[in-house]
Amino acid sequence: MTASEPVAPLTVDEVLPDAVRRGAGDVDLAVVGQLNTPGQTRSTVRGTRDLTRAALETLAELGARIRFYDVADDAEPDYAAIRAADGIVVLGGGDVEASRYGHVGEVPNEYGVDPRSDERQLRVFDDAFDDDAALLAICRGSQLLNVSRGGTLIPDLNPHHLHRGGKGEPLFKDEEVALVEGSIVRRIHGDRDRLVVRNGHHQAVGEVAPGLRATALAADGVVEGTEAVDRTWIIGVQWHPEEAAADPDDRRAIFAAIVDEARRRRDARSASA
Repeated sequence: MTASEPVAPLTVDEVLPDAVRRGAGDVDLAVVGQLNTPGQTRSTVRGTRDLTRAALETLAELGARIRFYDVADDAEPDYAAIRAADGIVVLGGGDVEASRYGHVGEVPNEYGVDPRSDERQLRVFDDAFDDDAALLAICRGSQLLNVSRGGTLIPDLNPHHLHRGGKGEPLFKDEEVALVEGSIVRRIHGDRDRLVVRNGHHQAVGEVAPGLRATALAADGVVEGTEAVDRTWIIGVQWHPEEAAADPDDRRAIFAAIVDEARRRRDARSASA
């Protein structure tokens, strides 16, 4: 394939596993993703497809009835339907536009910047904070969570060797992170103080936003997780629990946590109706 040859865009039909199509779950979950980015390649399209399918399949197996919203689609997401869901998951994607977090100048290794997708997902976060929603944000999602509250990003990690593979190596690699005592993510993982995760990122949370706190740290001090301090259950993780080589028990633990919290919200609303 030459640089001029177009890459077929990824469609929602390609990422929906049979379990999601059946819609047999008991908890309504809105999953917000970015299926396509400017300058994408066949490799990045495959990666997005595989990560998205794995996340959706796991959530469906855990009892979620999923509606998927692609912020890269021409049609505007149904924000009212997202707000009406029992819980929200925001998946990964391309880089966040640098001006949104105050960076001026070139961003090394920048890819997939789509201001429209940023704007749409930032609205999802604003609504989630207004509603005190149950929300899990992954990778790009965790970065936008921080940006939405006024935090910054590290535009390009250097050195990067802890966080992603180098030239000629697989993108994803194992990385050990320290989980902060008292955090939701630590509680999810049985109060373990350390966790080996799958990472492949060149950007990361920089200055943690007011109203958030760091909940996971890499060996070099890079923030790998955050949570809202003045909301009940809004968390972000930089790593990819849905990546193929991730520990399956850890994957289920974090996805089960958002499904369980969403179920608790649904039951509480039903009881008060």
